Amino acid sequence: MPEVTSSAKVRPLDELDIAGIVRIDERITGSYKPDLWEQRVMYYLRRDPLASQVAEVDGKVVGFMLADVRAGEFGLEEPGGWLERFGIDPDFRGRDLGRALFDAITAHFRSRGVTSISTLVDQNDKSLTGFLGSIGFRPSALQALEIPL
Repeated sequence: MPEVTSSAKVRPLDELDIAGIVRIDERITGSYKPDLWEQRVMYYLRRDPLASQVAEVDGKVVGFMLADVRAGEFGLEEPGGWLERFGIDPDFRGRDLGRALFDAITAHFRSRGVTSISTLVDQNDKSLTGFLGSIGFRPSALQALEIPL
């Protein structure tokens, strides 16, 4: 696998990164959703401003991970890290940027006393489950449940 681009910089998320995140998401999903991303970015900046990270190459946002520390949710009293959304610009995949983003988030979580990180994933998304498995995620005792309305 190619190494992280030497000019890559991982840093905490800033509200000025919204346009870059919108662009990445549009490239991945084919949908333009600026309102959704503004809402999500601002939510994470309010909750835990140093947890979420972006990757830049030559001043351009090419990857992001939105995360925070939570306690008291889902019956879990200990602080836990939660990874919600992330994406890497398709032109910059395969350069370990996802790993670099995750390592920065993990360092922040450790500084906050977190001992485990959780996320939810569609088990049919083999690309996503493959990436998450490659960075160490394993099935959890927590089980996602839903009911159609």
